[in-house]
Amino acid sequence: MKMKIASLQMNIITDKIKCIDYLEKNLQKPELRDIDMLTLPEMFCSPYQSTAFPEYAEPEGGEMWQAMSELARKYRIYISAGSVPEKTPSGKIYNTAYVFNREGHQIAKHRKVHLFDIAISGGQYFKESDTLTAGDSITTFETEFCTMGLCICFDIRFPEMFSAMVKRGAKLILIPASFNMTTGPAHWELLYRARAVDNQVFVIGTSPARDYASSYISYGNSLIVDPWGRIIAKQEEAEGINIATIDLAEVARIRSEMPVVHA
Repeated sequence: MKMKIASLQMNIITDKIKCIDYLEKNLQKPELRDIDMLTLPEMFCSPYQSTAFPEYAEPEGGEMWQAMSELARKYRIYISAGSVPEKTPSGKIYNTAYVFNREGHQIAKHRKVHLFDIAISGGQYFKESDTLTAGDSITTFETEFCTMGLCICFDIRFPEMFSAMVKRGAKLILIPASFNMTTGPAHWELLYRARAVDNQVFVIGTSPARDYASSYISYGNSLIVDPWGRIIAKQEEAEGINIATIDLAEVARIRSEMPVVHA
């Protein structure tokens, strides 16, 4: 079965009304009118700063959740709504990804399991755990096309998560992410191609565009990788859209020709 996916590499827009308007204008572009799914970046509507997460956090069902649900329903598409800071009644803050179906119903929710706590000598320092709480679940969900998996950014460095998603039947894995200018050049493409080859699945990484004025500079380079490890669509640093029609039959074909994965 084939499906058409658009992966939107965008600058972070912290004004929520402007962000929603920007997304709708993109969905009205002729090249996106027949897509099946739109994917967005990690923290697409919040500064990527530990101190900002509590300020921008919303409960499940909040303003951005409702807007993404409505866009999915209005345009009759699936939306993998990047990730947003989620606030719980107990006051915990999570880095949370939601997925909505064509009717606007939430069909998946993933809280980032592996928080981005690093201190690279001469490079990047970041500590998500200053304000975020880690999730504890493997996330898969069903669509009319196939079972899909969902994780967030740093989760990609833990192969066991991908094995678990594939054991549940995932043929395509969505990853909203925001690598930086230290880890991006070193590991971004390597990790996405490795996870695709290891698990013989399609992998879609959707990143913010690179903004040198930001306190956190994202690497960009959003990409779509097939089960053979080939990059079939890729951006560079600027805003742009990866659009690809993927044939999910490729998963079964590659697994039968080289039986590495037995899902």
